[in-house]
Amino acid sequence: MATILAHIRIKDGKEGRFEELEGALWRDTHAHETHVRRYEFWRGAEKGLYYGLLSFDSFNGFIEHQASPHHEDSGLGEVIEGIRLEWIDPVPAASDLASTDTEPLFEGANDVQKQYHAQFQPEIQDWWRALRGQS
Repeated sequence: MATILAHIRIKDGKEGRFEELEGALWRDTHAHETHVRRYEFWRGAEKGLYYGLLSFDSFNGFIEHQASPHHEDSGLGEVIEGIRLEWIDPVPAASDLASTDTEPLFEGANDVQKQYHAQFQPEIQDWWRALRGQS
């Protein structure tokens, strides 16, 4: 599984356009992807700050999402000022999601998928491993 909390800063005055583009991407993601578990977005308290909770069955499911035509052609680059992806790990007793982990890239990956696989590797925290009983 792979779960991310996205911290998204939108260019001033582009909030409405972001919500329009994200709505279209939300619909396409749920219509065309089989590995998505959560793909939800919220407005933050601060103007222009948004959050996204993205969870996929696997890290490769996330890579397929990132490299999908509907994501690549979404137009979000025109409105996003900055983004920080924070890998998060569910608390087993309080979530139905599995632990965030990485995996080797699937066979037949294209160049964009290879680039994203290298660029977005999950940061599995040592303290998570300790709580999971892993070394």
